[in-house]
Amino acid sequence: MTAGTVSAAPRGAAVTLAGALNSALRDALRADDDVVVFGEDVAVLGGVFRVTDGLAREFGDDRCFDTPLAESAIVGTAIGMAMYGRRPVIEMQFDAFAYPAFEQLVSHVAKFRARTRGALPLPLTVRIPYGGGIGGVEHHSDSSEVYYMATPGLTVVAPATVADAYSMLRRSIESDDPVIFLEPKRLYWQKESVGLPVDTGPLGWAAVRRSGTDATLIAHGPAVPVALQAAEAAAADGLSLEVVDLRTLAPFDEETVCASVRRTGRAVVVHEAHGFAGPGAEVAATVTERCFYHLEAPVLRVTGYDVPYPPPLVERHYLPGVARILDAVGRLEWPARRTAAA
Repeated sequence: MTAGTVSAAPRGAAVTLAGALNSALRDALRADDDVVVFGEDVAVLGGVFRVTDGLAREFGDDRCFDTPLAESAIVGTAIGMAMYGRRPVIEMQFDAFAYPAFEQLVSHVAKFRARTRGALPLPLTVRIPYGGGIGGVEHHSDSSEVYYMATPGLTVVAPATVADAYSMLRRSIESDDPVIFLEPKRLYWQKESVGLPVDTGPLGWAAVRRSGTDATLIAHGPAVPVALQAAEAAAADGLSLEVVDLRTLAPFDEETVCASVRRTGRAVVVHEAHGFAGPGAEVAATVTERCFYHLEAPVLRVTGYDVPYPPPLVERHYLPGVARILDAVGRLEWPARRTAAA
């Protein structure tokens, strides 16, 4: 498979993204007796988003079990299990709940492969529901991906489609290295006609979701559908916008992203996280370095604001929307605008 290509998912019944994740976990448990699933409320309740629904009933409480409300202990337990050959899949119930376990992730999970000179892999998948759009209260909506992107040794995955949710979770569980698997909460109930199981290719590749010629919108996770809506709206005004879904944030697929920007000459990075030192800053810097002589305008970013994640009543003002994306596209340097100004 070449960079930027993703195999098409066969058509089938309508499946939600949460349902695809559930199927991926079930199939992984069936395929490998070393896979175990645990976390807060994942067994009896089936997870607050029902992603683990039915797994404990089918596989028993030694393969899918509930834990105390102690994220650091969950990760610490998973580290020990992975060191002894199991493949734990753990859930941090909400994005901001994961912070008590951050020291474990940075100091231990990310470093074991290097610390042991490659002798000790750590096949651990950390599922984190993240992002906004559900009206969550404090600590229940956050966009924390940049912390994990900035930690060498972690693979960071952020699917935006039902097919990718299934395929990339299976790939993550099969990986011998630790994966932070970011699940966009507001896309859990998004439906697509997909035949499962499906394989959309290896981790580490971005995908062009919509072809265009005038500018590239670069997005991941919950920002991808918004970018596609913006591209559709721009088409009505005669602008052709390409949309690139990063899919994997680390490692970053600069080959696919930069190939797109070199074709279009302009780029806008879109994400829900804060702007300053956010994930788009690294993307913009890389694109500027690699595509400088192809750029017709500076790389712009449309992001959340540089404030703590807001309460539900004002969330809609914080999240990037179609209007803000189109405003950024309009601020790119266009030849007609330069001519008019002259």
